[in-house]
Amino acid sequence: MIRLTTALAGMLLLSACATTDRLAGQVVGVTSLAAANGTALGTGVITRDSQGLKLTVQVSGMRSGQIHGAHLHAAGTCEGPGFASAGPHLNPGARQHGSANPAGSHLGDLPNVTVDRAGNGQLDHRLIGDPARLLAELLDADGSALVLHADADDYRTDPSGNSGARIGCGVLTRR
Repeated sequence: MIRLTTALAGMLLLSACATTDRLAGQVVGVTSLAAANGTALGTGVITRDSQGLKLTVQVSGMRSGQIHGAHLHAAGTCEGPGFASAGPHLNPGARQHGSANPAGSHLGDLPNVTVDRAGNGQLDHRLIGDPARLLAELLDADGSALVLHADADDYRTDPSGNSGARIGCGVLTRR
């Protein structure tokens, strides 16, 4: 009886590991960031794992030492030159902007991207909330966009953190 219980416990443990491995890094959304002239700037990937959703943004070919604000915007369109078609930040809870704002933050708020000497930058950000609800917001009927701004986000000024012009945009699509 003890052997049977031990064997069953081992099978359950292996089954749980297989489920966790299957969820680790499962890509659920992607985008390609581009400047208004069509120059590729980078990518955005949303992955799902046992902890929820994570957004990873990678940029390249940027000016060394620059810091850029990045945000999720409410509409999945990226018409240049200013990408105003992407609308305001994705803010389903009608909160203010910024992690340093006492009335913030919202779903569209992301960390800044710092560009290294080689012109590359990356941000990794855990999206807070129920993954199913988040994906419903991100990939609703009009979609959403990932926008890269010219300047750093100050994390407090509503509505955009004083992050300057929109210099890159990419529409998120489901994978």
